[in-house]
Amino acid sequence: MTFQRIRPIVRKEFRQLFRDRRSLGVLLAVPALMLILFGYALNYDVRHVPLAIYDQDNTTTSRELTEGFLHSEYFDKVAALTNERQIDTIVEKQIARAVLVIPVHFERDLRANRSVQIQVIVDGSNATNATAAAGYLAEMAQEYSTKVTLETLARNGFARPALPIDYRPRIWYNPELTSPKFLVPGLIGFILMISTVISTSLSIVREREKGTMEQIVVAAIHPMELIVGKTLPYVAISLISTSLVLFTGYLLFDVVIRGSLALLYLEALIFIVCGLALGLWVSSVSERQEAAFQLATLVSVLPTFMLSGFAFPIRNMPVPIQAITYINPARYFLWILRAIILRGAGLAVFWQETLFMVLFATAMMIFSWTRMKKLF
Repeated sequence: MTFQRIRPIVRKEFRQLFRDRRSLGVLLAVPALMLILFGYALNYDVRHVPLAIYDQDNTTTSRELTEGFLHSEYFDKVAALTNERQIDTIVEKQIARAVLVIPVHFERDLRANRSVQIQVIVDGSNATNATAAAGYLAEMAQEYSTKVTLETLARNGFARPALPIDYRPRIWYNPELTSPKFLVPGLIGFILMISTVISTSLSIVREREKGTMEQIVVAAIHPMELIVGKTLPYVAISLISTSLVLFTGYLLFDVVIRGSLALLYLEALIFIVCGLALGLWVSSVSERQEAAFQLATLVSVLPTFMLSGFAFPIRNMPVPIQAITYINPARYFLWILRAIILRGAGLAVFWQETLFMVLFATAMMIFSWTRMKKLF
């Protein structure tokens, strides 16, 4: 294998890319556009939940309780109900996703040191939002209960007691708990896998459909030289696309790379080779571009989105599905990306994941080379 024979293939592939402006635009611009779209649209943060309040007591104390719920970014008051029948209507129409019901004699019972039950009705049709909203409501109610207890003790002449547990959470890596800082690293892996597999999968098939494969065979090019020549242009384009995605993530979502930038690019290069090798295998087993595109989408989009931890936690999946994720390189790359970008980790933390990606890329390249030999 010599560079003199690889160089014409690389030059030809670059010329093909620059002639097809639409494909080049897709490879460079679409990843950034997808990052913007997913970064803003795919958001796990639960904020501004529509809250209706049914205050049957309507006293200073009950209004103080409701103000505690509303003076936050978690809830927005959408209605003040006057009777119980309105609860069904406002929840069924999804005007409110939660309803806070304060009983009669709320203030009187609190001042008499009696326990008071308040009711919270949460729309559970969206399980994620309902779980978060119920958690927010429970935490705020607990804070108010602690405040009332301490005030009652002070009013009765007791010294302010020390709480049994002084809970002071300290959140590392993402103190604001914003979804984009978790999603953007995953989006990089998702976008790279799609762009590399789909773009490369069409390369060999395009040669067949245009009838240029025979000319390549006559040129006495080794299958590995063809693979390298076809792969190198897409490696360069993918690295440029990675830079655009990282810059866009920093500019729009304040995603700062805490670890080594050089190590991140090295890991990205290994993952890009995994995607290109998978794309070459798809192109070697497909006869037409339509079939190659469909197969490439099947082996790249679904595993990366569903089985990598990008959108759904792997630990929540059934054990057989978890076993399947271990053969998916995107699973390891997403873990590495989040370790470098969010935690600033080094190679000592994820060398095993890196080793698997190297083995996967090597195995797929060998398999693609074996398939390529049959075409010559």
